[in-house]
Amino acid sequence: MQITPLNPEDPGSLGDFELLGRIGQGGMGQVFLGESPGGEPAAVKVIKPAVVDSQSRLRFAQEIEVLKTIWGPRIAAFLGADAEAERPWLATEYVDGPDLARHVEAQGPLPSVLTAALGAVLAEALSAVHTQDLLHRDLKPANVLLGPNGPKIIDFGLAAFTESQVSLTAPHQVVGTPVCMAPEQAAGEKPLTPAVDVYALGAVLLFAVTGHYPHQAATPYMVFHLVTDPESAPDLADAPADLVPLLKDMLAHRAQDRPSLAEVVQRCRAVIEAYGLKIAQARRRLTAHTARQHGPAAPPSGPAPRTAPPPTVPFENPPATTAPAAPAAPAEPTSSADVEEPTPTLPAEPVPHEPTPSPVPDAPGHGAPPDDSHGKRPPAPGRPTGPPRHRPEPARTLRHSVQARRTAERIRAAYAAGAAFAPSRTP
Repeated sequence: MQITPLNPEDPGSLGDFELLGRIGQGGMGQVFLGESPGGEPAAVKVIKPAVVDSQSRLRFAQEIEVLKTIWGPRIAAFLGADAEAERPWLATEYVDGPDLARHVEAQGPLPSVLTAALGAVLAEALSAVHTQDLLHRDLKPANVLLGPNGPKIIDFGLAAFTESQVSLTAPHQVVGTPVCMAPEQAAGEKPLTPAVDVYALGAVLLFAVTGHYPHQAATPYMVFHLVTDPESAPDLADAPADLVPLLKDMLAHRAQDRPSLAEVVQRCRAVIEAYGLKIAQARRRLTAHTARQHGPAAPPSGPAPRTAPPPTVPFENPPATTAPAAPAAPAEPTSSADVEEPTPTLPAEPVPHEPTPSPVPDAPGHGAPPDDSHGKRPPAPGRPTGPPRHRPEPARTLRHSVQARRTAERIRAAYAAGAAFAPSRTP
């Protein structure tokens, strides 16, 4: 994720968070990279001064109250906020990685099996949000961050209670992203149901695997027309055959024809298992694939910021440039196609001469003569007095020498003789 220096007019801190650089901006405000007193990175969202009024403060306060109730391992965590400050701000967990839109634009669509893994992860995350009687309402590729520990959903600014007792928008006002918006949401229907997030997830997965959306047009108005027209089928061109049935059902025009999120998870698992993988393996492959394409965030560049130059974005476990090792867990069977470990090749063992143990165990050179220049022994007659010549060190092997093997055999014999389970010897 690209981070740029602070502008002279930017605040140096908000609440307890020191601001280090700029992450991005939207219609309502600016997003900064912040750091807590304990060094925790955060994405700090600030409302633009030009739009700070009583209505925007009220909506921002509602957004904060909604975010306080949302939790889950795939949801960027709420860290703090102040809607009454001169510049209202909101801090959430910082995810060091690109959003899905940038990844697909830079690296191309995801393979089918990784798209299915992404679908299972996001469907499960949205399902947890729905159990809290909330909807996201604006799921799109830009709101899916591909972090070093897997994808996470951000920006619940349009989230609303499913009972529609609380609304963050005015009556008959349609807010959201048209290319990922469900037909009933685009038509302004109320109340909305969890099916709107199912449709949006289908649009996100279609974009992830093909690079295009269900409906695309030259203007937002034309997109709205295509989305709300029951005769306009979603464009599934270039979608892999194993994902077409699921995507078609998720993008159904009528809300009641779409599958539940629990069904989406199971159908994504079926696609993954058809490749001979388990869901955990596919998830690790997804994270490794996106981490391999994007290294750590670059430090801010350009004119020096008003505050101290922001460092490289801190994070606890930097993303690897290759597939990370699987976390410690009960062993699961894997196929040779899933994990390929190089087999070490040892050089052929020479037949060595019986070495003389070195009188200095930690002397450099492993057996090279002691350095006469340090007075350890006088030079022999006729011996050169110049710098000592060191013979090249032989390649080490697991079986270093005959002496080492014999020493190991004596140690094993002594241990076996004293062990409680050693067989008794007859006199």
